[in-house]
Amino acid sequence: MAEEDHKKSESGSSSSVSPDDHHDHVNGEEKESNLNPVAQGEAADPANGKTSEASFDRDTILAKVEMEKRLALIKAWEENAKAIVDNKAYKKHSAVGTWESSRRASVEAQLKKFEEKLEKKRAANAERMNNKIAEIHRAAEEKRAMVEAKRGEDFLKIEETASKFRAAGYIPRKFLACFSG
Repeated sequence: MAEEDHKKSESGSSSSVSPDDHHDHVNGEEKESNLNPVAQGEAADPANGKTSEASFDRDTILAKVEMEKRLALIKAWEENAKAIVDNKAYKKHSAVGTWESSRRASVEAQLKKFEEKLEKKRAANAERMNNKIAEIHRAAEEKRAMVEAKRGEDFLKIEETASKFRAAGYIPRKFLACFSG
């Protein structure tokens, strides 16, 4: 339909060929018929000037078709180039995503390994501290036992000395030295 309007504006009202002569409408689709008026049965009359005007119309229509073809090819190339750029960008986004995922997994693995190592050190330190506490407790028990043993020995010694004093009838000198005479 745009071709018809363009043809009307270029050929003006002096053209004897109507736009309807060039198109057949079949089932709602436009189908171009032969654009050459000589082939349609019009006689080529050089004195008349109709053939040069029809040739001019044909040339303008062909030039317009060439221009539309060129524009369609340019548009197809542009869309193809944009699709290629989109695909490259998508691949790079995917690569960045996989890189990020692998790096994150690596860092998380390192963190987990560090936490496990730290947990092992903490457990080892806790065990060492518990062992030290147990050793201190054992040493304290031994010291208490020694103190009790010494106390028991001292009690026995005092009892023996007291029994000697009782048998001899002496008063111990160290006992209340200020009262002894």
